[in-house]
Amino acid sequence: MTKASSFTLPSADGGTLYGFHWPVENPGATILIVHGLGEHIHRFEHLAKRYNDAGMAVAGFDHPGHGQSSGKRGHARNLDDLLANIHQMVAEVKKRHPDTPIFLHGQSMGGNLALHYGLRHPEAIRGIIASSPWIQLAFPDPAAKVAIGRLLRGIWPSLALSTGLDARKISRIPEVVQAYKTDPLVHDKISAALGMTILDAAAVLHELAGAYPVPLLLLHGDADGLTSHSASAAFAQRVNGDVTFHSWPGAYHELHNEPEQAAVFAVGLDWLRRGGEEELRRGGVEERRS
Repeated sequence: MTKASSFTLPSADGGTLYGFHWPVENPGATILIVHGLGEHIHRFEHLAKRYNDAGMAVAGFDHPGHGQSSGKRGHARNLDDLLANIHQMVAEVKKRHPDTPIFLHGQSMGGNLALHYGLRHPEAIRGIIASSPWIQLAFPDPAAKVAIGRLLRGIWPSLALSTGLDARKISRIPEVVQAYKTDPLVHDKISAALGMTILDAAAVLHELAGAYPVPLLLLHGDADGLTSHSASAAFAQRVNGDVTFHSWPGAYHELHNEPEQAAVFAVGLDWLRRGGEEELRRGGVEERRS
């Protein structure tokens, strides 16, 4: 059965996760999408379609406090919960597609989480595509807000404030920006607990050196005004192993929603094909053509 469908799973915080599955017959791989702050999995419908057309199944879910998952908007308790939810999704994917290699595709905050998941559970996945990962912000951390956030994490961790995100920085395509602004499932909230969790997780990545345990493709636009292109480039230089960095001149934050999106996907698909040529089932992920 290859009909796309939604499902639910229990969340690590005791709530409910909303998930979605875009299957194909006899997939060569499964891509698990890990979305960014304030958004939801259905903003990746067109990316899922591209992966499906390339012979890969796709799954994803909404983080707690996001999209159609339960929880206060913009709130998650800690990194352990967030990674446990990804691990549960990996297990769900394995049940649906046994013996099929799993790759994570993480965007922004999702890229941060995917990188940490690879460190914690390298045995569970075949590789990671990290797009515009939150290793550092593209601007200095606001010291006053960070200090207040650290204080509030201890006394009122679920207090959520506006991120102040400028939606014009996500894409150079006006229609993408307008759709983001009017999407009822998108929000601009982040709690003290989630904010400090991701900042601390980013700080770990910013200092990480040595071997990275799974194949990794880092993608970043050098005009990203939200997360730091230079931090991704430096990460790729610091760590060793099967790590590839691809820079996109002039591109904003959401590479899958930029004018170059077809070329961005082609780079990712080529990496998947070359990296998994001998390992992916049924001879790899050859693009399906109608």
